[in-house]
Amino acid sequence: MKPHRIDSVLFSAEQLSKRVDELVDQIALSVPQGNLVVVGILRGSFIFLADLMRALDRHKLHPRLDFTTLQSYGSGTTSSGNVSVLKDICVPVEGADVVLVDDILDTGRTLKFAVAHMKNKGAKTIHTCCLLDKPSRRVEAITADFVGFEVPDTFVVGYGLDYDSYYRELPYIGQVVLED
Repeated sequence: MKPHRIDSVLFSAEQLSKRVDELVDQIALSVPQGNLVVVGILRGSFIFLADLMRALDRHKLHPRLDFTTLQSYGSGTTSSGNVSVLKDICVPVEGADVVLVDDILDTGRTLKFAVAHMKNKGAKTIHTCCLLDKPSRRVEAITADFVGFEVPDTFVVGYGLDYDSYYRELPYIGQVVLED
């Protein structure tokens, strides 16, 4: 791991909590509810997803939940360009309305892959929800249906996002500066 420091807080715990509540309100109004499955893309989404799931109860929504682990970064700070499934879902999604939850929409490769993967499994509808959107880095033509915050082209950690598996526990989103 390169020498680094957390330079600044981009989004506080309070800002994150407020935005999660707003996203849940949007999801409840937009997504069919009868056969809802929420799929978290691990590992970065786990804290965001836990908060989303708890907040869904306010709308009397009780989706089934599963996780998939997709890898495109390894231990680096940039995408390798290849997405692979390390762990697939177990809950059947055929005929279901799926909400894919990811931590950050960056190049778009992971989310595009995940959407295609759910289509191949027979999902009736697929909605996407990303905590962060970094449109300046997009290489695939994809946008998320629900977005927490847009961020500039900077490396961020916290609230589930990591740098080489460190900093996921932070209650805020911070900017990391790599030092030479």
